[in-house]
Amino acid sequence: MNTSSNRRGASSRSNITTTTTATAGTSSSTGKQITPKFNPTSSSAKRIQKELAEISLDPPCNCSAGPKGDNLYEWASTITGPAGSPYDGGVFFLDITFPQDYPFKPPKVVYRTRIYHCNINSSGQICLDILKDNWSPALTISKVLLSICSLLTDANPHDPLVGSIAHQYLHSREEHDKVAKEWTKRYAS
Repeated sequence: MNTSSNRRGASSRSNITTTTTATAGTSSSTGKQITPKFNPTSSSAKRIQKELAEISLDPPCNCSAGPKGDNLYEWASTITGPAGSPYDGGVFFLDITFPQDYPFKPPKVVYRTRIYHCNINSSGQICLDILKDNWSPALTISKVLLSICSLLTDANPHDPLVGSIAHQYLHSREEHDKVAKEWTKRYAS
Protein backbone atom coordinates (compact mmCIF):
# COMPACT_ATOMS: atom_id res chain seq x y z
CA MET A 1 0.00 0.00 0.00
CA ASN A 2 1.50 3.36 -0.93
CA THR A 3 1.25 6.38 1.32
CA SER A 4 2.55 9.86 0.66
CA SER A 5 3.47 12.46 3.22
CA ASN A 6 5.14 15.83 3.18
CA ARG A 7 8.65 15.66 4.57
CA ARG A 8 8.89 17.46 7.90
CA GLY A 9 11.18 20.44 7.98
CA ALA A 10 10.83 21.21 4.28
CA SER A 11 10.01 24.82 3.47
CA SER A 12 6.41 25.48 2.58
CA ARG A 13 7.50 26.36 -0.97
CA SER A 14 9.49 23.20 -1.72
CA ASN A 15 6.67 20.65 -1.31
CA ILE A 16 9.01 17.61 -1.27
CA THR A 17 7.08 14.35 -1.09
CA THR A 18 8.39 10.91 -0.22
CA THR A 19 6.65 7.67 -1.03
CA THR A 20 6.96 4.62 1.17
CA THR A 21 5.52 1.18 0.92
CA ALA A 22 4.12 -0.16 4.19
CA THR A 23 4.18 -3.89 4.68
CA ALA A 24 3.51 -5.91 7.78
CA GLY A 25 6.65 -7.02 9.52
CA THR A 26 9.51 -5.61 11.51
CA SER A 27 11.57 -2.55 10.63
CA SER A 28 15.22 -3.51 10.32
CA SER A 29 16.38 -0.09 11.50
CA THR A 30 14.21 0.24 14.62
CA GLY A 31 13.18 -3.34 15.36
CA LYS A 32 9.60 -2.11 15.91
CA GLN A 33 6.56 -3.90 14.54
CA ILE A 34 5.11 -2.19 11.44
CA THR A 35 1.33 -2.31 11.08
CA PRO A 36 0.11 -1.11 7.71
CA LYS A 37 -2.71 1.43 7.84
CA PHE A 38 -5.69 0.73 5.68
CA ASN A 39 -6.54 2.57 2.52
CA PRO A 40 -10.11 3.77 3.12
CA THR A 41 -10.82 3.71 -0.61
CA SER A 42 -9.76 0.07 -1.14
CA SER A 43 -12.52 -2.41 -1.88
CA SER A 44 -11.69 -4.46 1.23
CA ALA A 45 -11.84 -1.38 3.49
CA LYS A 46 -15.18 -0.35 1.98
CA ARG A 47 -16.57 -3.85 2.52
CA ILE A 48 -15.33 -3.97 6.13
CA GLN A 49 -16.77 -0.51 6.83
CA LYS A 50 -20.11 -1.66 5.43
CA GLU A 51 -20.06 -4.77 7.62
CA LEU A 52 -19.12 -2.67 10.66
CA ALA A 53 -22.15 -0.44 10.07
CA GLU A 54 -24.39 -3.51 9.71
CA ILE A 55 -23.07 -5.28 12.82
CA SER A 56 -23.37 -2.05 14.83
CA LEU A 57 -27.03 -1.58 13.84
CA ASP A 58 -28.07 -5.24 13.99
CA PRO A 59 -25.60 -7.40 15.95
CA PRO A 60 -25.99 -11.17 15.79
CA CYS A 61 -27.56 -12.85 18.82
CA ASN A 62 -25.03 -13.33 21.66
CA CYS A 63 -22.29 -11.59 19.65
CA SER A 64 -20.60 -8.21 19.35
CA ALA A 65 -17.60 -7.05 17.33
CA GLY A 66 -15.74 -3.98 16.18
CA PRO A 67 -12.30 -2.54 15.44
CA LYS A 68 -9.72 -2.62 18.24
CA GLY A 69 -8.56 0.93 17.53
CA ASP A 70 -8.03 2.83 14.32
CA ASN A 71 -7.01 -0.27 12.33
CA LEU A 72 -10.09 -1.42 10.44
CA TYR A 73 -8.49 -4.81 9.75
CA GLU A 74 -8.07 -5.79 13.44
CA TRP A 75 -11.26 -6.42 15.44
CA ALA A 76 -12.17 -7.70 18.87
CA SER A 77 -15.32 -9.72 19.40
CA THR A 78 -17.30 -11.23 22.25
CA ILE A 79 -19.58 -14.21 22.22
CA THR A 80 -21.88 -14.93 25.14
CA GLY A 81 -22.38 -18.62 25.82
CA PRO A 82 -25.81 -19.70 24.58
CA ALA A 83 -28.47 -20.60 27.16
CA GLY A 84 -28.87 -24.32 27.63
CA SER A 85 -25.29 -25.07 26.56
CA PRO A 86 -22.35 -25.94 28.84
CA TYR A 87 -21.01 -22.46 27.94
CA ASP A 88 -24.11 -20.66 29.30
CA GLY A 89 -23.15 -17.52 31.22
CA GLY A 90 -19.63 -17.33 29.82
CA VAL A 91 -18.23 -14.38 27.91
CA PHE A 92 -15.67 -15.41 25.32
CA PHE A 93 -13.29 -12.96 23.68
CA LEU A 94 -12.06 -13.43 20.13
CA ASP A 95 -9.66 -11.65 17.80
CA ILE A 96 -10.60 -11.13 14.16
CA THR A 97 -8.02 -10.23 11.51
CA PHE A 98 -9.20 -9.35 8.03
CA PRO A 99 -6.78 -10.00 5.15
CA GLN A 100 -6.03 -7.18 2.70
CA ASP A 101 -7.90 -9.13 -0.01
CA TYR A 102 -11.08 -9.57 2.07
CA PRO A 103 -13.76 -10.69 1.17
CA PHE A 104 -12.00 -12.94 -1.33
CA LYS A 105 -10.09 -14.57 1.54
CA PRO A 106 -11.67 -15.42 4.92
CA PRO A 107 -10.94 -13.50 8.10
CA LYS A 108 -8.74 -15.16 10.71
CA VAL A 109 -10.73 -15.66 13.92
CA VAL A 110 -9.08 -16.86 17.13
CA TYR A 111 -10.45 -17.38 20.65
CA ARG A 112 -8.54 -15.41 23.30
CA THR A 113 -10.57 -16.97 26.11
CA ARG A 114 -9.79 -20.59 26.96
CA ILE A 115 -12.65 -22.92 26.12
CA TYR A 116 -13.17 -26.67 26.42
CA HIS A 117 -14.39 -27.60 22.94
CA CYS A 118 -13.45 -30.25 20.39
CA ASN A 119 -13.42 -27.72 17.52
CA ILE A 120 -11.29 -25.10 19.31
CA ASN A 121 -7.73 -25.89 20.36
CA SER A 122 -5.59 -24.51 23.18
CA SER A 123 -4.20 -21.81 20.85
CA GLY A 124 -7.75 -20.60 20.14
CA GLN A 125 -7.79 -21.82 16.55
CA ILE A 126 -11.24 -22.78 15.29
CA CYS A 127 -12.09 -25.72 13.06
CA LEU A 128 -14.95 -24.34 10.97
CA ASP A 129 -15.30 -25.04 7.26
CA ILE A 130 -16.36 -21.49 6.32
CA LEU A 131 -13.10 -20.14 7.74
CA LYS A 132 -11.17 -22.38 5.37
CA ASP A 133 -12.26 -24.34 2.29
CA ASN A 134 -15.93 -23.33 2.27
CA TRP A 135 -15.36 -19.59 2.48
CA SER A 136 -17.43 -17.46 0.12
CA PRO A 137 -17.21 -13.70 -0.49
CA ALA A 138 -20.98 -13.65 0.08
CA LEU A 139 -20.39 -14.42 3.77
CA THR A 140 -20.12 -11.57 6.28
CA ILE A 141 -18.47 -11.33 9.68
CA SER A 142 -21.95 -11.43 11.26
CA LYS A 143 -22.58 -14.81 9.60
CA VAL A 144 -19.14 -16.04 10.66
CA LEU A 145 -19.82 -15.08 14.29
CA LEU A 146 -23.22 -16.78 14.19
CA SER A 147 -21.56 -19.95 12.87
CA ILE A 148 -18.92 -19.83 15.59
CA CYS A 149 -21.63 -19.28 18.20
CA SER A 150 -23.59 -22.24 16.85
CA LEU A 151 -20.55 -24.47 17.46
CA LEU A 152 -21.18 -23.88 21.17
CA THR A 153 -24.52 -25.67 20.93
CA ASP A 154 -23.72 -28.04 18.05
CA ALA A 155 -20.11 -29.18 18.16
CA ASN A 156 -18.72 -31.16 15.24
CA PRO A 157 -16.88 -34.06 16.90
CA HIS A 158 -16.40 -35.77 13.51
CA ASP A 159 -14.02 -33.00 12.39
CA PRO A 160 -12.22 -32.08 15.63
CA LEU A 161 -9.12 -30.07 16.41
CA VAL A 162 -8.88 -31.80 19.80
CA GLY A 163 -9.47 -35.52 19.37
CA SER A 164 -9.62 -36.38 23.07
CA ILE A 165 -12.41 -33.85 23.68
CA ALA A 166 -14.29 -35.12 20.61
CA HIS A 167 -14.01 -38.71 21.91
CA GLN A 168 -15.34 -37.60 25.30
CA TYR A 169 -18.15 -35.64 23.62
CA LEU A 170 -19.23 -38.75 21.68
CA HIS A 171 -18.77 -41.38 24.40
CA SER A 172 -19.22 -39.55 27.72
CA ARG A 173 -21.34 -36.50 27.05
CA GLU A 174 -22.22 -35.82 30.70
CA GLU A 175 -18.55 -35.74 31.69
CA HIS A 176 -17.75 -33.54 28.68
CA ASP A 177 -20.47 -31.05 29.60
CA LYS A 178 -19.33 -31.01 33.25
CA VAL A 179 -15.75 -30.13 32.25
CA ALA A 180 -16.95 -27.55 29.71
CA LYS A 181 -19.07 -25.88 32.43
CA GLU A 182 -16.10 -25.86 34.82
CA TRP A 183 -13.84 -24.26 32.21
CA THR A 184 -16.53 -21.70 31.38
CA LYS A 185 -16.82 -20.77 35.05
CA ARG A 186 -13.04 -20.63 35.49
CA TYR A 187 -12.01 -18.81 32.30
CA ALA A 188 -15.09 -17.03 30.89
CA SER A 189 -16.91 -15.66 33.94
